[in-house]
Amino acid sequence: MTVSSRPADLSAVSPPRQGLLQRLAAVRAHSLALAAPLSAEDQCVQSMPDASPTKWHLAHTSWFFEAVVLQPLWPGYAAFDARFFYLFNSYYEALGPRHPRPQRGLLTRPSVEQVLAYRRHVDAAIERFAVEADVQAWAAAAPLLELGLQHEQQHQELLLTDMLHALSCNPLLPAYTPAEGAPLRLVREQPEPLRWLRRPEAIVEVGHDGTGFAFDNEGPRHRRLLPAYEIADRLVNCGDYLRFVQDGGYRRAGLWLSDGWAQVQAQGWQAPAYWLAPGDPRAPSDDWQVFGLAGVQPLDPAEPVMQLSFYEAAAYAEWAGARLPTEFEWEAAHAAAGLRDMAGKVWQWTRSSYEPYPGFKPLAGAVGEYNGKFMVGQIVLRGASLATPAGHARPSYRNFFPPHARWQFSGLRLARDPQACTTASQETAE
Repeated sequence: MTVSSRPADLSAVSPPRQGLLQRLAAVRAHSLALAAPLSAEDQCVQSMPDASPTKWHLAHTSWFFEAVVLQPLWPGYAAFDARFFYLFNSYYEALGPRHPRPQRGLLTRPSVEQVLAYRRHVDAAIERFAVEADVQAWAAAAPLLELGLQHEQQHQELLLTDMLHALSCNPLLPAYTPAEGAPLRLVREQPEPLRWLRRPEAIVEVGHDGTGFAFDNEGPRHRRLLPAYEIADRLVNCGDYLRFVQDGGYRRAGLWLSDGWAQVQAQGWQAPAYWLAPGDPRAPSDDWQVFGLAGVQPLDPAEPVMQLSFYEAAAYAEWAGARLPTEFEWEAAHAAAGLRDMAGKVWQWTRSSYEPYPGFKPLAGAVGEYNGKFMVGQIVLRGASLATPAGHARPSYRNFFPPHARWQFSGLRLARDPQACTTASQETAE
């Protein structure tokens, strides 16, 4: 079947189908808006094996709908280009072989224009499928379309983090110039003292409650016993972290986990990934600077520190006489009065390994590879960042990365075991 270039007549489509199509169209349009400021050269760059080119993100998110929904559920569907099933598969063994991940930056072809045409083809096919699919086919497709929508939102954040890493490798440190509405930087605020909120020992329920969408790794919902603990009311900011740097934090092996200290030595870490120290020839002044989506900016002491690895977050916590919260402590405290910036600024490292919840079962079919097979050697992050699309995050969301990863918008919030009140902290009984 050849997908017509004429718009599908959606007038007879049921309201639930129209609603999903409208949400999908908005998400797909946002991906293009994020890529719009980038040149064709920008969109082909892969700055490290863990990152992907913008053009690949745009194609892969279309491949997902084609390979997971259209091809298996719409008999006679004709692919835009059958070779794309190989080029833009990420890690789905059930869906065939794939181009090696570290070599995605070598895909100068297909061109950006061809990738955009591919997206238009897939969008038109989804609309026509919504018109023609019977009740049974749509019932099978709707949850997969929702998953694809959420998957594309994940890649929107990756598009920004990966592009920022690529721009950080350019000695000119050019700014990403976002389309209207895309995140630039956080609003400056006055630094506030850190306060501790006390949480009593409790048996709590964690995991997704079944309302609305969730990834399979967010369930099943279950109970956890949490001993009493204290959690910081705010994120660690750049002013806090600068004191750690200036106190020799990157030179004191006793603060670091063994693997983390090995990374410090091997990679020459001296500060967060995109900080520019005084005297750095790329910096416009002799003060500490930070490179971000808006380019090089003066370090703002009140802005949450970001682009930290788990190892750096854990070392800072050790230096501060505290620790990182477990993911269950974080989730249980999420709605507590007085906590600030639980989402929308940085992903927050926890002290929890990424493991399956009791009773976890992957989804059926190829999408069962989405999360479960990565549940080893990763650390959970909670919250959401300034690059997370609006409406995408929720308290049960489990992001995860290997402990050395530091190109994401990742920061930290402190926790500690209960201790007496001091004049420098304020405890609130919950």
